[in-house]
Amino acid sequence: MTLARRLALYARDFPVTDIPEPIRAIARSRFLDSLACVLGAYGAAPVNAAVAHASSVPGVCGVFGSALTSTPEAAAFANGVMVRFLDYNDGYMGLEPGHPSDNIPACLAVAQAERAGGEELIAAIVLAYEIQMRLQDAASLNKKGWDHVNYINVATAAAVGKLMKLEPDAIEQAINISLSGHLALRQVRSGTLSDWKGCSAANAARNAIFSAQLARHGMTGPAPVFEGEMGFENQVTGALNLDVDRFGTLENGDFAIRRSLTKTFPTNGELHTAVWAALDLRERVGDLAGIEAIRIETSEFNRRVLADGADKWRPRTRETADHSLPYNVARALLDGDITLDSYTPAKIADPAAAALMDRTTVTVDPALTALFPKHLANRVIVTLDSGEHLVSEVISGLGSVETPMTEADFERKFRKMAAPHLTEEAQDAVLRFVADLDRQPGYEALFDAMAGAVFS
Repeated sequence: MTLARRLALYARDFPVTDIPEPIRAIARSRFLDSLACVLGAYGAAPVNAAVAHASSVPGVCGVFGSALTSTPEAAAFANGVMVRFLDYNDGYMGLEPGHPSDNIPACLAVAQAERAGGEELIAAIVLAYEIQMRLQDAASLNKKGWDHVNYINVATAAAVGKLMKLEPDAIEQAINISLSGHLALRQVRSGTLSDWKGCSAANAARNAIFSAQLARHGMTGPAPVFEGEMGFENQVTGALNLDVDRFGTLENGDFAIRRSLTKTFPTNGELHTAVWAALDLRERVGDLAGIEAIRIETSEFNRRVLADGADKWRPRTRETADHSLPYNVARALLDGDITLDSYTPAKIADPAAAALMDRTTVTVDPALTALFPKHLANRVIVTLDSGEHLVSEVISGLGSVETPMTEADFERKFRKMAAPHLTEEAQDAVLRFVADLDRQPGYEALFDAMAGAVFS
């Protein structure tokens, strides 16, 4: 039996009504976390472009921040760009990094189009997390020049196929079409990063919806898409260490969503511990003018991805800056925090940040690499002009599996992002909606509460 077939059968049999409450609660928290990210992206240029496109293709699916409705594909794309724009949404680090909440906007759009209730939506979200995160554990894509969103091609196709109540044959074909027809290159996260860095995942989810729609009407796709001579394993990943029989079930309770990570800073997740280390050192350094040198000791992955060339040492775009290890350490030392304002053009061009980066080196530490990906650890060492060395090492922090964010943390994050756009009454309405997501028969009230006054 092919892997695509096994995934399709797993999707068909995935529970809807019996998902344990602790897993439902995690799904609700990830949903609220995604809404916080959406609000922080209102008015951004790539978001405006995606919303403008959505306005040109009428449909029944809501677009956040507006009164617009559009097609499932266009709504999923626009809302997905909002979730991903700030790099503030949840993540997971296996052999491949990724952001499983990138599936949520597609699941929401299809749930709305199919008139599926909140219980079905939650099941689809948990299913999408399961498939994407298990694929992330199975093989690296970035080392071979491919983008992690290729796993969204598979996860979203299965999840929306479940919402569309497709038979396994059709879900299998949706996976075949989505994966074979829409491979994304890692260039999207290399060099100077463009708007598309925050759009690539939304595009993969959009393509997966289209693939499922075609499969619903009898379209078949290349098979076996994973095992074939010209298939995904032989051409992209190598052999996938993936056993569907070991996926999460009601019997074993081992649903992957439990291992997803959430963020307290609007930046790349792998450098959060470096920010915390820099904040600790800031309190101990005193006058930053006394810093002679900064050394960041990190994992092989972080050095290769977050300090990999001149662009990361002189970022010119928001997308590059929030993926720059030296920039974020410098900004944390200067400001005592990492916020949305850390990536304004003025902050990115700040001579003080450039001066600190000029004194910074990034090196690979084998011990920190050995902790990866279970722990996304970093160590920052500051040498003062007095000759004193100050060291701060952070192995893990808030938002990790060991120290998960609480309901109160997610509410604070949501209200912080909502404050510029929504009244307190509207914020309360969103929070009530999400708290009762399992029992919601539709989603219009959510889009009404989230509208604000951003898009025409």
